[in-house]
Amino acid sequence: MLKSILTIGIISLQITLMTAAESNFHSVEAKNGDGVYSLLRRYHLSSYACNIDYFYEINKLDKKASLLTGKKYNLPVKIYNYNGQSIRSTINVDDWETAVQIQQYNEAIYKLGVRKTHYRDSKILWVPHHLLECRATTSKVLINDEKIEKEKKAKKSKKKGVVTEKLFGEKYEDVEIIDNQLKGEVYYVVSGHGGPDPGACCTSTSSTLCEDEYAYDVSLRLVRNLMQHGATVHMIIQDDDGIRDEKYLDCDRDEKCMGTHKIPLNQKKRLYQRAAAINSLHKKYKKKGYKKQKAIMIHVDSRSETKSQDVFFYHWGKSKTSKKLAYDLQSTFRAKYNKYQKDRGYHGYVSERGLYMLRNTAPPAVFVELANIRNKNDHRRLLLDENRQALANWLFEGMTGVKG
Repeated sequence: MLKSILTIGIISLQITLMTAAESNFHSVEAKNGDGVYSLLRRYHLSSYACNIDYFYEINKLDKKASLLTGKKYNLPVKIYNYNGQSIRSTINVDDWETAVQIQQYNEAIYKLGVRKTHYRDSKILWVPHHLLECRATTSKVLINDEKIEKEKKAKKSKKKGVVTEKLFGEKYEDVEIIDNQLKGEVYYVVSGHGGPDPGACCTSTSSTLCEDEYAYDVSLRLVRNLMQHGATVHMIIQDDDGIRDEKYLDCDRDEKCMGTHKIPLNQKKRLYQRAAAINSLHKKYKKKGYKKQKAIMIHVDSRSETKSQDVFFYHWGKSKTSKKLAYDLQSTFRAKYNKYQKDRGYHGYVSERGLYMLRNTAPPAVFVELANIRNKNDHRRLLLDENRQALANWLFEGMTGVKG
């Protein structure tokens, strides 16, 4: 009898331990609009197929299943109690390189604000699945990816009129050159804020809306349009998000100026950095004989929640070209509204402003406010990817005169 009780006790203990081990993952709530890829990307886990496969496994999900807003899901990230001595002794691994990569992961997501506490302070260590369980296959995957990438590039090189721009993300990186109407013209596209400054935010929605993310997405789409017609284009603020079709765009802080320079927190230094980048390029192209150069700064405004605001434009009063550019854009938007929303009317205005980026950039520039980020009616303009594309298309037409 005693033996039976002990046996039952041991089995019970094993079941308890197994359950605890299986649930020893970092879990998070899915946000409105989240898919598996976007959720994992937020935690910098989406680059490895094994993380995606493991996510489905530990959450007992079918690969066709959708995520439910507000429901908690386990991430492919195991939680360990950091012993305060070393990562290797904490997780019982000998490989020093693996320990360093785990440390780098924890520190990176802490700096990005994904983690609220440093692992040394909280004594909680996050260990991504791919750094322990996928290492044997990672090199093979990279080799295969490398081979595939070479084959893709070889095919593209044979296909005339297609260029690849990684900045647009995998879905949109292949850019078909439609014509060369804008050959010899240079454009500078600056999405507002970024890095340590997300700009205007709206927290009344199920996921926080950050100005810099929506301005960036529209900016990328505009850059792609310009490239398709042969223009030389410089995206001044860059990120690795690519063009996104989700409603809710994750807020992050990893944008950089020209893709390499850290963005200063100080506003004046931040604006100086952007203007200096544009002016340096402008000087170079001017020496080469380029006569048509333009700049556009794309922002999202923040006003009272009750204030619905159409797209409007600022120009620099001492530049006739800047003024013309603003009115050309306004005229294009008015025509589009008359065509697609006849009974609504368009109320976006043009105004003269002495903003730093208008005063201090060498090429004529225009400053655009896309919407009021706090107004529910304006949210439709920002949240729907087809509307963000329409904004980019209309900005393109207004800036260049090329019909879309």
